[in-house]
Amino acid sequence: MGLKSFFIFFIILLWFVFIPFSADAKDGTVTSRLSVCDGKTFTSVQDPEFLSYDQALRDYMVKRISNRFGIALDPKTYSGFDLLEIEGLFKCKKSNEPFDLFLKMFPKHP
Repeated sequence: MGLKSFFIFFIILLWFVFIPFSADAKDGTVTSRLSVCDGKTFTSVQDPEFLSYDQALRDYMVKRISNRFGIALDPKTYSGFDLLEIEGLFKCKKSNEPFDLFLKMFPKHP
């Protein structure tokens, strides 16, 4: 019985190890551009590395919101962090509430 339980434990362990990696591998291009900035600090919002990070975040979030909620947003209109908040609000909204109600809360950046 010990070998059988060890085998089951090993399969469950492999399951939990490989599932997160396979979920992240769907769209490796944008996430790899985002992960390059993991742990970095930026000198200012004018820092070229921060601008690159923000653009990658905007592209990723616009695509994710479009896939999940069917709302097409312009990545130039909102900052990356605004898009993170917008997605969070969309997750909490009631089914009868319009999306525009939440989008009015965020200033648009040309």
